[in-house]
Amino acid sequence: MSPRKYLLQNVAPYGGARTSVLLADGVIAAMGADVSDDEATIVDGRGLVLLPGLVDLHTHLREPGREDAETIRTGTRAAAMGGFTAVHAMANTTPTQDTAGVVEQVWRLGREAGWADVHPIGAVTVGLEGERLAELGAMADSQAQVRVFSDDGKCVHDPVLMRRALEYVKAFDGVVAQHAQEPRLTENAQMHEGVVSAELGLAGWPAVAEEAIIARDVLLAEHVGSRLHVCHLSTAGSVEIIRWAKSRGIDVTAEVTPHHLILTDELARGYDPTFKVNPPLRTQRDVEAVRAGLADGTIDIVATDHAPHTREDKDCEWAAAAFGMTGLETALSVVQETMVDTGRLTWADVARVLSETPAKIGRVSDHGRPIAVGEPANLVLVDPDVRRVVNPDEQATKSGNSPFRGRELSGCVVATFLRGRATVLDGASCDEDVVVRR
Repeated sequence: MSPRKYLLQNVAPYGGARTSVLLADGVIAAMGADVSDDEATIVDGRGLVLLPGLVDLHTHLREPGREDAETIRTGTRAAAMGGFTAVHAMANTTPTQDTAGVVEQVWRLGREAGWADVHPIGAVTVGLEGERLAELGAMADSQAQVRVFSDDGKCVHDPVLMRRALEYVKAFDGVVAQHAQEPRLTENAQMHEGVVSAELGLAGWPAVAEEAIIARDVLLAEHVGSRLHVCHLSTAGSVEIIRWAKSRGIDVTAEVTPHHLILTDELARGYDPTFKVNPPLRTQRDVEAVRAGLADGTIDIVATDHAPHTREDKDCEWAAAAFGMTGLETALSVVQETMVDTGRLTWADVARVLSETPAKIGRVSDHGRPIAVGEPANLVLVDPDVRRVVNPDEQATKSGNSPFRGRELSGCVVATFLRGRATVLDGASCDEDVVVRR
């Protein structure tokens, strides 16, 4: 059977003027008000915003090793439901993604699942142990063509090892994505260090533990002339350090998570471990700072840090609970709620921070592309006018540790297209063997 064609009628690319867009043979075949095709499946896009398919630079898919929490199939299906057409899978799996063989396995499983492209992130150090460099070159030369390397979940705390990694990845235009957490300053830490942690009697996680590593690493990146990416930036001080580094011309990029754009440490007062995350939820002042940093371009992208966990790992006392939250299926709504609905970002800006720039940082050439004739048909249709209550029990991810359970958020993904194939249509998963409206 030939691939199905889709005619998206009356859609608004980047939130602008309405037009029609024909998808055929995996690309955008035509655009214009008068475009028609009798063989195409019609999607009525009146009132919908059309964006490039979203790209996540920070996803935990758990496979191999923790398939009880998530699999590549369930995680990428969740990604498609959230409007993502490509995700970068973090290396803290079992076994660790620190060899060419493991990253190729993850890449192949992503292709077989078919919901979204999976680009494995290689570990910086063997076993994430921070003692010796992993096979960076072999992973870069593998079929997976790894370009992003991170020990996320752990910090590359040894400055000599971090310098060597930054030097090494220059050979193939790679980037080191640092989990900025000084381990000595965060031993046994449970939440943000501040008024709330003092009142609750929980060990505090100071902002300086993040900021000190970022300050060190931007200087190292400048010294060796390499690319540095800062994962899940969360404090006002971190924003200022990145702003200063960019003013010096240092090649650094940074991400903020959706949850750090909207949630604060006040949520820990109920001792609900759903809100236990690394880095921790910070203060309202920090939330305002990261929003401002995203709006003015200091922070380059939004990345989900989708971190699924089993009920056993989360439904327990705070101190024993795992760090992390799910985020793929709510990321776009949180960005709309905090940045678009407040006037800080336009829909074109959303395309930049959730698609175009993540693809550039990860060196992914066929995602984050302009909405134009001849470009790959990796796209997402969004209804910005609806509001929905988040119910993790109805989400595609295997895990229910969403911090937005029961919360009403803006917007909804209506359709996601991966190389012109509908992975989501009418807000539901689509295997394309179902009958869809014409």
